[in-house]
Amino acid sequence: MATVGEICNREVVVTTRDTTVADAARLMRDHHVGSLIVAEPRDGAQYPVGIVTDRDLVVEIMAMDLDPRDVNVGEVMGQGLVIARESDGIRETLEVMRFKGVRRLPVLSSRGNLLGIVAADDLMKVLAEDITALATITTRERWREVAQRKPVSV
Repeated sequence: MATVGEICNREVVVTTRDTTVADAARLMRDHHVGSLIVAEPRDGAQYPVGIVTDRDLVVEIMAMDLDPRDVNVGEVMGQGLVIARESDGIRETLEVMRFKGVRRLPVLSSRGNLLGIVAADDLMKVLAEDITALATITTRERWREVAQRKPVSV
């Protein structure tokens, strides 16, 4: 089975803690994504410190009637960032997501910098492909049996 590093989306939209929520919402809209990785640049690489989702913006800002131009991403991003490492397995990552109740994880390289992002939908696609492959076994088994069967003489 594949690792998270093999299936993650490497086109990640990144922002910083001091980005306003209004600008973060525009980034999400412009890039057609539901989350931004909040990162600190260091030595030419991005190191994740948080994640902010469209739901965070709705629940924490819009529902509270706050002005998105007056609040920074660092104030609304989720605390206690949950991550996956590029070498993590699909099932292991699925268990982490289930246990922590998150649908998206930044994926870190072996050096600890941002490599990509994996979403529950990505895992679902891989697992669905595995289930489809499993379902074809019966069909292929029957085909093999018919091809190998010797005609019966009467």
